[in-house]
Amino acid sequence: MTTPEFERFRISLGDATPPADLSLALVGLWYDGRGDWEAAHRKVENGDSVDEAGVHDYLHRKEGDLANAGYWYRRCDHTQSSGSLDEEWRQIVTLLLARLADD
Repeated sequence: MTTPEFERFRISLGDATPPADLSLALVGLWYDGRGDWEAAHRKVENGDSVDEAGVHDYLHRKEGDLANAGYWYRRCDHTQSSGSLDEEWRQIVTLLLARLADD
């Protein structure tokens, strides 16, 4: 099920810059959603939160560096996804948007 928050996030991918109210992890996913893996990685690589580590693991899985992805999955105590990358991106975005709404 698609939430209104997810739809707003998805639509914002057409904007020149990410929405100002996003967490660093969501900014990383925003850049990845626009096809800019490098910018996405730069946003989360120095982050120290579990959310940033979770995006970092996804990005390295997407890159094909499964050993590095495994390190980040273990660091944030996630099980490495076996679904599609699109499915994982959507799940992470939805989870982080829900957390943002709860704050």
